[in-house]
Parts: sequence; structure tokens; C-alpha cells
Amino acid sequence: MNPQLTEFDYDAVAAPELQRLVTSLDSLPHDSMEAELASDILTIEFADGTRYVLNSHRAARQIWLSAERSAWHFDFSPESKSWVAAKSGDELWTTLTRLLSEKLSEPVTLG
Repeated sequence: MNPQLTEFDYDAVAAPELQRLVTSLDSLPHDSMEAELASDILTIEFADGTRYVLNSHRAARQIWLSAERSAWHFDFSPESKSWVAAKSGDELWTTLTRLLSEKLSEPVTLG
């Protein structure tokens, strides 16, 4: 758990982050995937049935990502204003961009 964030503070940074992600995903010119945000769960579904799931995990004060048989738990870093996985040091947007680029076999730019 990220002890630096109260539940209120977490909600103030996590909900907008998921909204920015879905907006960015929706702007991609790719019809072989669809992104949907519902109840703090962002699901990215591909034409082949594969799903990537990002969800707001309020109790842990983290955003969790599950994709390609792997999982990341991202903590908010107030210093960098980004979400970083403590175990790997991976940043949320960079990780998702890499995963999407690999899955779609072409460069993807989020943001």
C-alpha cells in the first residue's frame, strides 16, 4: 500500500489517470481493439479475444495491470506524478505502450 496517499488523495489521482488512459486509447487509429472504462476497471479487448485489464485497487492505493500472463502493481509517485511498479520500476504509460506495440505489431503512441 502507498502510505503517502489517503483514500481521498488516491481517488483524486487514480480516477483521472484511468480516464486519461481510456481517452488516449480511444484516439488510437486501430479497429482491432476496443477500450472500455466501467466502475474503475479499464478493459482493452482485441479482435482475437485477448484482454488487458487495468483496475483501480483502492485498498492498496494502486493501479493494477494484467496483460500477457503478467501483472503489475503501480504506486503513485508524487515526485514524478506518475505510476510506477515498485518491483520492476516500470512506469504505467510506458509499460502499456510497450505491451500494445508488441500486441499490435506496430508502434503505438499514447498520450
